[in-house]
Amino acid sequence: MITIENLSKVYKTEDVQTNALNKVNLSIKEGEFVAIMGPSGCGKSTFLNILGLLDSASSGSYKFGETETLGLNERKKSELRKQNIGFIFQNFNLIDELTVFENIELPLIYNGVSSAERRQRVEEIMEKINIGHRARHYPQQLSGGQQQRAAVARALVTKPKLILADEPTGNLDSSNGNEVMNLLAELHREGSTIAMVTHSSYDAGYASKIVTMKDGEIFSEEHSSQRKDVFEKADSKNFE
Repeated sequence: MITIENLSKVYKTEDVQTNALNKVNLSIKEGEFVAIMGPSGCGKSTFLNILGLLDSASSGSYKFGETETLGLNERKKSELRKQNIGFIFQNFNLIDELTVFENIELPLIYNGVSSAERRQRVEEIMEKINIGHRARHYPQQLSGGQQQRAAVARALVTKPKLILADEPTGNLDSSNGNEVMNLLAELHREGSTIAMVTHSSYDAGYASKIVTMKDGEIFSEEHSSQRKDVFEKADSKNFE
């Protein structure tokens, strides 16, 4: 699904040049769950933003399917993003003035989906994510775990090919964080492709591949065959 070759990102000012990414190479297959780890400043958030077409690389190649994304104008990147990528953020990014239903519905409105189809798809995804009983509530009336469930539903309602998650449990307690990770694991089992940035080795344990970054480069890749099955884990969770 995704092929990254010699991807670099350079930030320049008059006096300083910062290499946020340095010739990164990575492939993400359809149906993989990839966790991206590393210390603060290693380039993982920059990398995730480029994967989500929210930022552009300075050089190299990023193919989404058969489409080379480097060099695309903003309109084409926006269309590719809206049609193929769902985002889950650490801070939920729900709109306080909209109900849960309206928050989930929003990307469908942006994609020009009809009112009848929007209602059907929102109701289906709310039932799947177990948030339907909160449809008419506003974000501030929800717990952190419920807000993240609503955010997951919003990410999935467009039926994206790729789900990008940026520290999805970072603002949650252990119980709610574990619930969200179990939900992502279930989506992975059902065939979703997920790329997740995380500082938590526990959360990374849910992935089928762990990519560790250091100083803007990929330091290591570890596949699920090298690790204990995450579904044998205890219910307790230990955040780093």
